[in-house]
Amino acid sequence: MIEAAMIWNEPNNKSHWDPAVDPDWTKFAAMAKLAGQAIRAENATLPRVLGGMSPIDPSFVNRLAGYGLMDHVDALAVHGFPLDWNLWSIHDWPAKLDEIRAVTDKPIWVSEVGISTFGAEEVQLWGLRRTAELLRGRAPRIHWYSLYDLPQAWEATTRHKEAEGSSYYRHFAMGLLREDGTPKAAAGIFPEFTPDLGLCQWFHYEDHRLDDAVAWMKRLGVTYLRTGLSWADSFRPDALRWFDRQMEALRDFDVTVTFCFTPEHLGIEPHHTSAPREPELFAEFCAAMIRRYAPAAVRAAAE
Repeated sequence: MIEAAMIWNEPNNKSHWDPAVDPDWTKFAAMAKLAGQAIRAENATLPRVLGGMSPIDPSFVNRLAGYGLMDHVDALAVHGFPLDWNLWSIHDWPAKLDEIRAVTDKPIWVSEVGISTFGAEEVQLWGLRRTAELLRGRAPRIHWYSLYDLPQAWEATTRHKEAEGSSYYRHFAMGLLREDGTPKAAAGIFPEFTPDLGLCQWFHYEDHRLDDAVAWMKRLGVTYLRTGLSWADSFRPDALRWFDRQMEALRDFDVTVTFCFTPEHLGIEPHHTSAPREPELFAEFCAAMIRRYAPAAVRAAAE
């Protein structure tokens, strides 16, 4: 079942929200408030989580609080990749969480944390153990990113591409499983940390990995998952059929569903990271997805 609705993904990261269109996040805050209200109107008991911030930045939280957004979310989320992209040590995880706790009384989720095998599988193996040691018991949800490597034929959702050395290519090696589905060394120890650790796995439209992913997650002892329903994908042909298939396949997990990505034809700029021209349309999408996959009556019966 859906256990939470997440509003956007990495809104303070220019790869996911265009600072040229919205340099002070006023448009994001207005859109997210409408989305939070729409989700609450459809299901008053479903937790609303603010999309994981990257970088982890208390000033960003303060800014959004000043816009009144915190009245419309129930938890905050953070993302961290200290061995690959962040300029802080993996050992700083408790301190990074404390930085956000200092500016909010809301629960803090770690909705993406992971380590690339770009340099060596042994790095991921060690990093998984150390991450679990540092985060278990400190956050109500810890979503390890990710189950699968990103296929080489696909494109990572980032703006810098090859401009920063190995940074772009590390996106393709974050999985516990290789692109062909064979396990890496860290997959062998992941069950030591479940069910405390869950997974974050994005499924692309008509993703060929979906059924195998479900089988692997059950094998690994995973009980909760974060994934997405893309607003942009909702305009693809037969999108609802794909959404239905994805959500039915994931029915045995507690799912945090992330709503994000602007359809190009609805953005201020024609790009999935752009603020929408009409933020009400994003809120309508969120409401429609909650009505379809997490209606209040169904959730109440499950509880």
